Amino acid sequence: MFFLVVYATTEGQTRKIAQFVADRIKVHNQNVDLLDATDPSIADVKLRSYDGVIIACSLHVGKFQTSIEEFIRERHQTLNGMRTVFLPVSLSAASKDADDIKGLAECTSKFLEDTGWKPGETHNVAGAFRYTQYDFFKRWGMKLIAYQKGVSTDTSKDLELTDWVALTRATDDFVATVEAAGKRTMAQS
Repeated sequence: MFFLVVYATTEGQTRKIAQFVADRIKVHNQNVDLLDATDPSIADVKLRSYDGVIIACSLHVGKFQTSIEEFIRERHQTLNGMRTVFLPVSLSAASKDADDIKGLAECTSKFLEDTGWKPGETHNVAGAFRYTQYDFFKRWGMKLIAYQKGVSTDTSKDLELTDWVALTRATDDFVATVEAAGKRTMAQS
């Protein structure tokens, strides 16, 4: 089986998540390609050569990265005929606040509507506060958000909110689904 993991990242947490997913797929002795949506070689990707596609991108101020939006928009018809998973990465995914969760759902829904993509599954993934990478103003703003949400405001280190156990489970389930579909297809041949 062949899998493709495509990602777009702003501060690096989505790249870390995508790498984790790719490594997890390899645990199942499957082949996987990991591509940054900004890499020029992505234009040459032949989606039909993959059995499953996972797309991860981060949400910042209500928007996903333009590079991933363009990738999906240009290929949505092919993606809609494949086994796919969407991993929107956002701090809101870790929130217990109903407004945060609703906002994430609305942004994701609008993104999917705008691109025409209908992923087989969507799993929200919590991101990270990258305090050490922020400039003064962004650090201050993110610290305020963290304070309001009741999480660590220690800006001397990053705060990772990603639930790696849930991500492992979602990845393993997707690989199992793709493998089972492949076995059914081979049995029908």
